[in-house]
Amino acid sequence: MGQVKDNFIKIDSIQRHVLSKPNKDSLTIAIANYTIGELYRYSLVADSAYAYYHKAEKVFKRKNLQYQLAKTFYGIAVIQCNEKDFTGSEVTSIEALSLLDQLKETNDVNECKSFIYNNLGLVFGELEQFNESILYYKKAIELKEKLNGNNKRTLDNSKNNLALSYKKSGQYDLAIASYSQILKDKNLIIERPDFYALVIDNYAHTLYLAKDLTELPDLFLKALKICDSIGANYNSIIINQHLAEYYYDIKNIDSAKYYAHKAKNIAENYHNDELLTSLLLLSKIEEDSLAVLYYNKYIKLNDSLVKNERNVRNKFARIRFETKEIEQKNIQFAREKLWLTIISIILLISALLIYIIITQRSKNNELRFVQKQQEANEEIYNLMLSQQEKIEEARVLEKKNISQELHDGVLGRLFGTRLSLDSLNMAASEEAITTRAKYIQDLKKIEEDIRKVSHELNADFIGGSGFLDIIKTLLDSQTMAYKLNYEFNHDDAINWEDISNKKKIHLYRIIQESLHNIYKHANANYIKIGIRLKNNVILLSITDDGSGFDVNKAKSGIGLKNINSRVNEINGEIRINSKKGEGTTVEIQVPI
Repeated sequence: MGQVKDNFIKIDSIQRHVLSKPNKDSLTIAIANYTIGELYRYSLVADSAYAYYHKAEKVFKRKNLQYQLAKTFYGIAVIQCNEKDFTGSEVTSIEALSLLDQLKETNDVNECKSFIYNNLGLVFGELEQFNESILYYKKAIELKEKLNGNNKRTLDNSKNNLALSYKKSGQYDLAIASYSQILKDKNLIIERPDFYALVIDNYAHTLYLAKDLTELPDLFLKALKICDSIGANYNSIIINQHLAEYYYDIKNIDSAKYYAHKAKNIAENYHNDELLTSLLLLSKIEEDSLAVLYYNKYIKLNDSLVKNERNVRNKFARIRFETKEIEQKNIQFAREKLWLTIISIILLISALLIYIIITQRSKNNELRFVQKQQEANEEIYNLMLSQQEKIEEARVLEKKNISQELHDGVLGRLFGTRLSLDSLNMAASEEAITTRAKYIQDLKKIEEDIRKVSHELNADFIGGSGFLDIIKTLLDSQTMAYKLNYEFNHDDAINWEDISNKKKIHLYRIIQESLHNIYKHANANYIKIGIRLKNNVILLSITDDGSGFDVNKAKSGIGLKNINSRVNEINGEIRINSKKGEGTTVEIQVPI
């Protein structure tokens, strides 16, 4: 009773010095409400404890203080368990655990978890779901054994609760072993005599249920003596009940009645479940009218306790309901504010989308213009190549005509003349012979020169030179415009006559696009272009001494995308090597 009085003094102090003062921030008030809720819970004033916990809960939830909220839920769950709202206590405990699972596993978090597991063990024990009860007690013990500091007191409590579930589930050997482990502590009777008496009683009662009566009733009497010596009247109720059961079982009815009445008389001061148990025990031990009297009292008290429990739970529900009404109004205000925000955002997004659409349309028009320009350039280039081919065909034809004319006309006549002069060589004079010999020698030289010219004219010595000339013209014009120095190396082994116009056009455009990219992005002074043939594959390389870039991080612009697209069109492969400050090399392989 002294502890309860101290609690009420603390409550009054907090209400006067914290809650009554203006200008206190909401968190300070919430902590004060939580503390008052704890004090009321320890004082067994359930409805007041619940009300103050609930006030603290709203603030902790609004400020997203998960640890403080979990502790508040634990306090509410304990109250619900005490008031026999076991389902509500289970739900609240699980909600508290879900909050703690989101937090880092600190000592405080694990301690709170262990308390919640212990409460769930109590809940499932009351629901007679002992497997679940034992599981949660073991979880509580496992966590408590890992906590910092001296946790022996709360650890012993959980071990006692575990043993109680073993006892209620009929696992007497496990219960006896658990109680024996607790009783090994020789200091327990000095440090916590009330708890020591409780464990002795539970141990003795387990022996009684296991039909091991060798140490009975001495253990019961030892526990009762300790309680009487320290004034632990409430704990003595259960011990007296157990003694009454024991004596009734061994047919010592007088002693059974004595201890049953003693339990009832003490329990009448508390008017709770222990009084209910005592009345039911007396209805079993007493005879005839007295048995009926006590049973009627049992029924009346049971109805009263059930009604009181229902009233408390209704009070809890009413607190929740009133809070929900306020929360619903706040939600309505928040919803209206949200809709206003959403409409504003939609209008802003709409304006932004319209701007983007207009800008994108302008860019698309510009892109289409560039594409049309590229198509026109390609068409012009195709015409240039076609014209070049026609010119080449005309030149070849003309050479053949000249060759034929030289061979069939001039050479024939010169050959005839030489024969005539040769026939005149039969003249006797020395001078005639010398002159004719000179003319014949001159004619032979002319014949050889004409034959040589004829063969050279007949040879197609310009095959492939046209495309390379076009590339060189492109390089001359572009590098002059871009103020670049260049070096162009090419392999004469490539027969450009056998390469399709499509591939030549794409190669031309790739070089053109690369020059443009180098000018625009590379800040280069010198470029080197190489075209060679290897294993029936054309190898095009373009190297610059520009600023370079990180190939893995760089975004592909339109120029690079166009180059990749052209390479794919001619079934080629492209590889780009570049480092910042070390220039760039583009290597393209095109199969013939």
